[in-house]
Amino acid sequence: MKRVILAFLIAVFLPLGTHALWWWNQGWPDSWSDADWSSASLLPQAKDEPDPVVHVLAARVGNWRGIFAHHSWVVIKPAGAPNYTRYDVVGWGTPIRTNVREVDGRWYGNAPVVLQTLRGEAAEAAIPKIRAAVSDYPFSDVGTYRAWPGPNSNTFVAYIAQRVPELAPSLLPTALGKDFRAPGFFAGESPSGSGFQISYSGLAGLTVGWVEGLEINVLGTVTGVDLRRPAIKLPGWGRIGLSPA
Repeated sequence: MKRVILAFLIAVFLPLGTHALWWWNQGWPDSWSDADWSSASLLPQAKDEPDPVVHVLAARVGNWRGIFAHHSWVVIKPAGAPNYTRYDVVGWGTPIRTNVREVDGRWYGNAPVVLQTLRGEAAEAAIPKIRAAVSDYPFSDVGTYRAWPGPNSNTFVAYIAQRVPELAPSLLPTALGKDFRAPGFFAGESPSGSGFQISYSGLAGLTVGWVEGLEINVLGTVTGVDLRRPAIKLPGWGRIGLSPA
């Protein structure tokens, strides 16, 4: 048992420590006002995207926090709409924000990636569910946001994925806060509906599912494996392997 515990601690803290050293050497802007928030030009112009579409994007969070976590958000565009709509949760004021930044904008200077895309009929069916989830999000009052262990921006995207399970593959292991389901103990279906999850306030837990793979949560950091789209999941470094989508 001691060897098992030691091996697990190494599996958690060794990758986290090495990523911390790597991230520290990258440097970051001195302040939010100095950071680049411009578009990363990942998405086509809305006028060039006539069909309905849904995207989930994520970028590393600012300064030292980028060692641990990504910030996630959802973008929608109904068929024929002239503009995209971006939904985020942020840590100041009213948590839920609409079009607070460019739809594919950098976050604190960190370039985003597109994690999941739905188009056509799949997007058309998902958009009203996403809007309903945004409206029903239970942690939308001023003062309910907590960067760690949640509820935060990743808790918000995970909540949407519970309503639209096709988006569940976009929940990165570094989406710290995604496992916060409720204060206290939670046991139930995983966000994809393909397995189960147990969690205590997002601080510790276990998720097992065909989509999520095996994930062990320790203080919000995730260690695990994915067999469906082979990959390992390491604290700090995140997912290493095939894309989850």
